Amino acid sequence: MNRRGFITMLGGAAAWPLAAGAQERVRRIGVLVAAAADDPEYRARIAALLQSLQQLGWVDGGNVRIDTRWATTDAGDIRRHADELAALAPDVLVAATGTITVAALLKATRTVPIVFVVVIDPVGAGFVGSLARPGGNATGFLAFEYSLSAKWLELLKEIVPSVTRVAVLRDPDIASGIGQFGAAQAAAPSLGMELTPVDVRDAPEIERAVTAFARSGKNGGLIVTPSALTTRYRDLIVTLATRHKLPAIYANRYFVSGGGLIFYGPDFIDQYRRAASYVDRILKGEKPADLPVQAPIKYELVVNLKTARALGLTVPPSLLARADEVIE
Repeated sequence: MNRRGFITMLGGAAAWPLAAGAQERVRRIGVLVAAAADDPEYRARIAALLQSLQQLGWVDGGNVRIDTRWATTDAGDIRRHADELAALAPDVLVAATGTITVAALLKATRTVPIVFVVVIDPVGAGFVGSLARPGGNATGFLAFEYSLSAKWLELLKEIVPSVTRVAVLRDPDIASGIGQFGAAQAAAPSLGMELTPVDVRDAPEIERAVTAFARSGKNGGLIVTPSALTTRYRDLIVTLATRHKLPAIYANRYFVSGGGLIFYGPDFIDQYRRAASYVDRILKGEKPADLPVQAPIKYELVVNLKTARALGLTVPPSLLARADEVIE
């Protein structure tokens, strides 16, 4: 080998450690959760996200650092934590609890990629240009489509055929709260139902509104739509439904685990697992603008028979046969 070739070889060998070091750069992920840090449901969801990331090769404390902020449902806390996470200059952010966290993160940054989980109407909220072509720095996974509201009414009618009046608990300050009520209202006449919107802002308002609805007539029921606020006050909502003998259907499984009557909706744990795949793809170079927003692929039906008996209800065998889980 001549002298020039030998020097070239040495130069290439010297560059190897530098190249390896560049490949091993620790990436950074920020996760914003609008829930209390000790909330068992959201602990399970975030655990599913982290487990799936690990299965994809992203190990917290190894080749990736994951910063998680638990912001409860206070809007000021959520904005503050969103700003903190954006200031860390992460490679990707995860809006882990729907509309309220996406809005805060998009306000904090329009450049860092954002993956959202369980958002109901990202187009209506202005988060993406379209489901097929998001176009900005955010993409992710739908909680469900508005048409699911009609399914909630059908299931409520199936379990309690006498129901003719339904109060719909919603957050009036988010687009999905209005949209879900609208979809349910469109389906109500064909089922012989009359709907009443119940705005959710704080505990006293919820208690007053549900109590007033229960006392205003017979044959009443409840639909509890998903939002950070209904999650925050879920124990109160379940207690009120039981106290006033109101059969209720919920958009989140943890209501039924906590004593609610029936849940029908997506398998949210599966949604968090799937969200990890988009984080992985973005870390490998893809852009959120090019990743279509995806709909749920797994749904669950859960019935609490103990609650049904307390309400004096007999659940139809056909409904129990379709249930993914029956709580006794």
